[in-house]
Amino acid sequence: MEKLVFIVQQHVKFHMKRTAPSILLVLLLPAFSACAALPEAPTPQPPLPTFTLPPPTPTIVWFPATETPTPQFVPTQGPTPERKPGVGKLLLTDHFTSGSEWNPGASEDASVDVGRGRLTIAAQPGVNAFRIRQGPVLSAFYAEITARPSLCRDRDEYGLLFRAPNNVAYYSFTLSCDGTARADRVRMGRAYPLQAAILSADVPPGAPGEVRLGVWASGSDLRFFLNGRYQFGVTDPNLRIGAVGAFARSVGQTPVTVTFSDLSIYSLTYIAPSPTPTP
Repeated sequence: MEKLVFIVQQHVKFHMKRTAPSILLVLLLPAFSACAALPEAPTPQPPLPTFTLPPPTPTIVWFPATETPTPQFVPTQGPTPERKPGVGKLLLTDHFTSGSEWNPGASEDASVDVGRGRLTIAAQPGVNAFRIRQGPVLSAFYAEITARPSLCRDRDEYGLLFRAPNNVAYYSFTLSCDGTARADRVRMGRAYPLQAAILSADVPPGAPGEVRLGVWASGSDLRFFLNGRYQFGVTDPNLRIGAVGAFARSVGQTPVTVTFSDLSIYSLTYIAPSPTPTP
């Protein structure tokens, strides 16, 4: 009996040695299966950079629509008015070859010389020297004379006199060596301004220089020209008739000398239009 028990124990040990690994394998397979079934943890990835989109670029309108302008009425401009209407035939040309009509002379303060085709007037500082021609006596006319300042500066003056009934009353077309022109009515040595001094590119700025002065006179309508170009016009009814003349005046501390030549006087057939009555 004891021998039988020994044999059984040995048989069991033999089978335990052969089946133990299988049993262990059977016991571990579920564990391995469980491990194999678990997913691998994902490797963390760095976050993607965030990009901010720029604002949309405005579309350039190369030819924007414009409003249709409302048509405006533009009156048709008429022709430039004639500034010297009615100038007629030549009445007088003075080439200054004789001084009989100008009463030349000289003193300590001034001198008036006629000859060689020129009327030369010179005046000392502060002196106004002038001459009125002895005829013709004119009412409506257009007169021109050329002036050449040879010694003139700053506010020294020279010009053309007209409608002078005597030596103490006349109109003057005055040029200044500062480049301005004006018109005055003179009575008893006092000047009454008709046109304030204005700058003109036609006035010689000092000396030497040359300019042709023109005066158009019809009734109370007086118009003034330089080198044939209209400068300004005034209205004055005081002096209606008289002769023409020339003058030079020193305003500063130096003498003034101006020569005049080629005096021409034309008739005038212009008749001023009657004003339209106002309703």
